[in-house]
Amino acid sequence: MTGTVYLVGSGPGDPELLTVKARRLLDEADVVLHDKLPGPEILGEIPEEKREDVGKRAGGERTPQSEINARMVELAEAGDDVVRLKGGDPFVFGRGGEELAYLAERGVPFEVVPGITSAVAAPAAADIPVTHRDHASSVSFVTGHEDPSKDESAVDWQALADTGGTIVVLMGVGKLPEYTRALLDAGMDPSTPVALVEKGTRPGQRVATGTLETIVDARDEAGIEPPAVTVVGDVAGVREDLR
Repeated sequence: MTGTVYLVGSGPGDPELLTVKARRLLDEADVVLHDKLPGPEILGEIPEEKREDVGKRAGGERTPQSEINARMVELAEAGDDVVRLKGGDPFVFGRGGEELAYLAERGVPFEVVPGITSAVAAPAAADIPVTHRDHASSVSFVTGHEDPSKDESAVDWQALADTGGTIVVLMGVGKLPEYTRALLDAGMDPSTPVALVEKGTRPGQRVATGTLETIVDARDEAGIEPPAVTVVGDVAGVREDLR
């Protein structure tokens, strides 16, 4: 009998923000294929003998997506129930859609278990609301790490600058100079507040703040590193008001 593959979001990293369903499936699974982002607190609660690290790190070691896809199918066809554990939510810049399509094409049973995306949770943990009645009636989620095989970026920074809402960039610490420059070139006010939240909700969480014009220097001074999210917009200034 073919096993089932569960695409499970682990949330932003705090083990108490893992959903009840995700916890149950992790306990029941035969094998857990996990990314790097779930964090040591969550991964440490999974028996080592059923964990397989298939994670990727920007500019570092990585498991090719083709190998991850093949491994999911191989295990399921052997009768194993598999949790494919991802950081945040499987469908928010997590390549969950690609993996789901691969499973569907091969007739492998699957189920998606949503997780709390770091795009919302990390700013919230830093006292930054991504929407606010007085400051932002819309929010846009953007990846700072597009497919490197693309000829050009698919992100329309001009349109984002024109919306007047909050912009949250995931996986964008390394390319911070490029997209802050793109937003400035698009006419966004240089004094627009910006915040970087590293390891949001997890031990070691750090925050650096500045403006569209100064945030690169603030990043370098604080030594902010991945995983981190960038929040651009007036809501990033609410944190300072609260503090």
